[in-house]
Amino acid sequence: MPHGPELRSGRLLLRRWRDADRDAFAELNADREVMEYFPEPLTREESDALVDRIEIGFEQRGFGFWAVEVVASSEFIGFTGLAIPGFEAHFTPTVEVGWRLKRSAWGHGYATEAARAAITYGFDEVRVRQIVSFTPTNNMRSRAVMQRLGMSYDPADDFDHPGLPSGHPLRRSVLYRTSCDRWPAVTSSSRHRPG
Repeated sequence: MPHGPELRSGRLLLRRWRDADRDAFAELNADREVMEYFPEPLTREESDALVDRIEIGFEQRGFGFWAVEVVASSEFIGFTGLAIPGFEAHFTPTVEVGWRLKRSAWGHGYATEAARAAITYGFDEVRVRQIVSFTPTNNMRSRAVMQRLGMSYDPADDFDHPGLPSGHPLRRSVLYRTSCDRWPAVTSSSRHRPG
């Protein structure tokens, strides 16, 4: 696998994908609890195809969803990073920050820590002006991460995800935002709060 931008935070390494990650990633994507707020768990073929698309994105844009590894144990725990949403909405085109971690990695502040590193990279290196994050309205775990990141929420930004049919229970979504102007102040204040 080619080298690319690696990000380090206190406990985590955000790196390019390795073939050795694919088994653990497929297991994560088949976990119904991890995938609760997605239409369906992924098959092994769909999971591998997602890794392939992520890697192509890195080659094309220089960013994407990094594989996340716990430095102390070298354990792969999922992904966190930046992507360009593949649908049209009132806030696109834009760059989003997203994450998907295996269940054993929940509750340790890893998603917040990794997302903070990815957002900083987006503002400092990619030079985007705004980064968003979105999730189904009832995904309170992800919303809590967005709040810990200091992202702002306006109910007027709520939207129906165009990739899901009318009436689907996951279609109504919330949008959180942060900007390059706000981010330095947010990160300096959040360092004093647990992740």
